[in-house]
Amino acid sequence: MHQEQEYLTKEKFKALGKELEHLKTVKRKEAAEALEYAKSLGDLSENQEYQEARDSQAILEDRISRLEAILKSAKIVSAQGTNLIAVGSVITVEKDSDKSHKSYTIVGSEEADATNGKISINSPLGIAAVGKSKGDKFSFETPSGMMSYKIIDIK
Repeated sequence: MHQEQEYLTKEKFKALGKELEHLKTVKRKEAAEALEYAKSLGDLSENQEYQEARDSQAILEDRISRLEAILKSAKIVSAQGTNLIAVGSVITVEKDSDKSHKSYTIVGSEEADATNGKISINSPLGIAAVGKSKGDKFSFETPSGMMSYKIIDIK
């Protein structure tokens, strides 16, 4: 299975590393204890607590695997000192249709949080903006039609 390149800031890389360590130590132990307790309740075929403990453990192991894969292949990025949009850039754009200004931080997909202005490099806006510089115009297709922007500032 091919995994797309994950771009992370140094801070997010550290945070994911901490989360992974917590999951592997504290959460794995809690999951094992919950499983042991549920087993002690008797007949496993009709034991709802046992099924829930197994499901929780599977979800935990999936997250651990995902974090390990991300951290192993992640590219640490910093946009400081460049005038081209890249992961880590904070951009201010002007929407052609209404001349409104919005600021976004371009991040890797693991950090994306649109409600807080963090747009994935793999989103339509991210893909269209990367590599552009101040003053450039760009457009991209959305479900509601073509969107056009002008880059006002890059930090």
